[in-house]
Amino acid sequence: MQRILTAELDLELGSSVDLIFQIAAAQPAPIVREQLTFSTGDRVYTPTEIIDQSGSRLHRFFGDAGLLQVRYEAAVEGQVAARATSDLEAISYLRPSRYCQSDEVFAQARRQFGGLQGHDLISAVSEFVTASTTYSPGLSQGTDSAVTTLMTGQGVCRDYAHLVIALLRAMDMPARYAACYAPGLRPMDFHAVAEAYLDGQWYVIDATRLSNRNGLVRIATGRDAADCAFLSYYGGGLSLRRMRVDAVVLPDDAADVEALEQASSASDPAADDPALLVQIG
Repeated sequence: MQRILTAELDLELGSSVDLIFQIAAAQPAPIVREQLTFSTGDRVYTPTEIIDQSGSRLHRFFGDAGLLQVRYEAAVEGQVAARATSDLEAISYLRPSRYCQSDEVFAQARRQFGGLQGHDLISAVSEFVTASTTYSPGLSQGTDSAVTTLMTGQGVCRDYAHLVIALLRAMDMPARYAACYAPGLRPMDFHAVAEAYLDGQWYVIDATRLSNRNGLVRIATGRDAADCAFLSYYGGGLSLRRMRVDAVVLPDDAADVEALEQASSASDPAADDPALLVQIG
């Protein structure tokens, strides 16, 4: 099964700006081809690639004033091997963070999920966030946190992920945030999900129910959205003129009925059973 990933961004830079992008598939994804370009007119920038402990790939450079065009395309073949998680890393995902204030939702989490552990806890938290939150594009702010989402009952994928993470951490289960490409996602965009750490493995939770977790391709991993932004910039100003994101699943053999069905299923959110434990592959 091959997944084709595409991202196009057009940015108007008002001056020289320090730019950091996270739009490339994370390591160790089995990438069979990949092209990432940053250009302004005839000038092509060569970024510095920085890879963090989770395999997230950051691309950094200074862009000059003008229209910056960012183009990314990659093909990912097969499934990714899971990265080992150190004890220190797992501990960091137990602590409150900027958008996932597990200490502030502690009392509610303990009342609502007290006595639950393991798979039962993951399922209960996922179901609660799905049922109590309405997907509402345009109504949440970039500064909204898990506490905001819990109070308002609305948000987008990042808000769902933050609330899941905060509740799981409040129940002493390490949880983290992942930015992904999501074949079949509607509306198509960069997608955010949560991951829970159970018995030495990370399992993905998409409380929006808008993606099929079996088709996801990881971009970045962190404590919350602050660690996984597709763009960070410093020392100047810019505006986003255009953005297009796409992800599709291609069958291994277009003439094989079973292969076609597998590819179609991996792009269909309705084909994903939320009760199953699934890893980002």
